[in-house]
Amino acid sequence: MAAKNPLNEIKKNLDGFIGEKILLRANGGRRKTIERMGVLEETYPSVFVVKLDQTGDSFKRVSYSYADILTETVELTVFRDNEHIRVTYVEG
Repeated sequence: MAAKNPLNEIKKNLDGFIGEKILLRANGGRRKTIERMGVLEETYPSVFVVKLDQTGDSFKRVSYSYADILTETVELTVFRDNEHIRVTYVEG
């Protein structure tokens, strides 16, 4: 049996949340945490893209790697039908 690739598992998990509203918490360095609302826009082989909620008259997109979720540098919480689903990798 082949070992599971945690990054692939995280991507597969995120694939099911494309288009969903999410809360993104990211480590901004120097003990600063960035917290923004947005929509999970797309998943690619090594990164995912979040379209952040509008600020002023422009939308901003940010991308992070699946390793950021694995190392908990980035936390994603999906808001779906009054549920809050934390996206993490659980080995098993």
